[in-house]
Amino acid sequence: MRIALAVIVLMLVLAGCAEPAPGGVQPGAPGFLYGLAHGFLLLFTFIASFFADVAVYATPNNGWPYDLGFLIGVMVFFGGSAGSARR
Repeated sequence: MRIALAVIVLMLVLAGCAEPAPGGVQPGAPGFLYGLAHGFLLLFTFIASFFADVAVYATPNNGWPYDLGFLIGVMVFFGGSAGSARR
């Protein structure tokens, strides 16, 4: 019981430190196609982020269209669930 309570308190303390994302859709923010490209290039961007100031995920973005494009791009690049189903 004490461990569960300590975990809950720790989660609440850490959640209190989180900064909110910029609200609303901003003009010129990356949308679906940018999300698709960023998802497809995720592995290369991740490696580049070790050597340069490169962000893996664009913020602010256009909300769910960017997220959908990012998710589809990641699934296309890494094969989605079809990669393991093929075996």
